[in-house]
Amino acid sequence: MKMTWLGQAGLLFETENLKILIDPYLSDSVGKVNPDSFRRVPVEARFFAIQPDVLIFTHDHLDHYDPETVPRFLEKENQELVLAPGNCWQKARQFGGKHNYVLFNRGTEWTEKHVRFTAVPAAHSDPDAIGVIIEAEGKRLYVTGDTLYHKDIFPELPAEIDLIFLPINGVGNNMNAADAARFAAKSGAKTAVPVHWGMFDALDPTSFPFETKIIPEIYKEVVIE
Repeated sequence: MKMTWLGQAGLLFETENLKILIDPYLSDSVGKVNPDSFRRVPVEARFFAIQPDVLIFTHDHLDHYDPETVPRFLEKENQELVLAPGNCWQKARQFGGKHNYVLFNRGTEWTEKHVRFTAVPAAHSDPDAIGVIIEAEGKRLYVTGDTLYHKDIFPELPAEIDLIFLPINGVGNNMNAADAARFAAKSGAKTAVPVHWGMFDALDPTSFPFETKIIPEIYKEVVIE
């Protein structure tokens, strides 16, 4: 399995049978609303050529469900499985086409070509926000989405997690690095990957205090073994 961090919370996972795209933010739409949050890293247009098999949105904020990025994928003629909670699902399905729009609220499970997706709770300012468990090729990945540390999340998590992807920016109702490290430890994850940094800020992720971590490089592919 391969993983590429697209910046902010955007992730591309490639299994043997599926390309899975989560929360792609490939514009400067946030900066147009709030100039202080301008995009610090240029968009690499090559990612617009991706034809994902699965497109996942964790919640309805501009840097996760981006109205400038979403049409780049949902206006394609291919067939995509779209997993989205609440308001994101209502917005996404307006694109129609051949795509399969699945209302992916907390507790929902979906299996696609031997890959299992499960929506789990998140504690964020969007009440519909979710995290996602991905089980593929013998690995269990947990993408928390935007969230605070909240004790009610942990009972909904599986017993063994290989990698956890979680925010460390500490603003906008997200965990800071200290709480993200506590969250990763509490989840039982073997390895943590900090995301949601460097796009709108100058945060240094190397200070993330978790022993087994991968600091991703934007647009750089990582092999998950």
